[in-house]
Amino acid sequence: MYRREAREHVFKLVFLKDFYKGEDYVRQCGNYLDQIPDLTEDDRREVLGKAEAVFLHSEEIDEMLNRLSEGWKTKRMNRVDLSLLRLAVYEIQYDDSIPDKVAVNEAVELAKIYGGDDSPAFVNAILGKIMKEQ
Repeated sequence: MYRREAREHVFKLVFLKDFYKGEDYVRQCGNYLDQIPDLTEDDRREVLGKAEAVFLHSEEIDEMLNRLSEGWKTKRMNRVDLSLLRLAVYEIQYDDSIPDKVAVNEAVELAKIYGGDDSPAFVNAILGKIMKEQ
């Protein structure tokens, strides 16, 4: 599985977390992953592992987003944008295997597909602030 494809699946699992909790979330993740053709067990572990890593750092990530997104706290953000931002901030702050600019670009590209008209610009602006802060 290519990184871009894996990232898209991780994004979807991060998105699901806002709607399902506990065993319901685990069941929904399983249902989603079972629908992916030719998903290997290694791919499955990679996608689930990265989604879990995002959740482990979600408190710090949300604090950073709340601090840098003037007038748009995480509670008010579009859930697609928020999920993309959480994943990208995780990649920028905690995943050294992904260049920061790649994390930003991929988040913006996914925002073009899954977000609203303003999503790419919003995601890019917030991630730009995070990049400047480093």
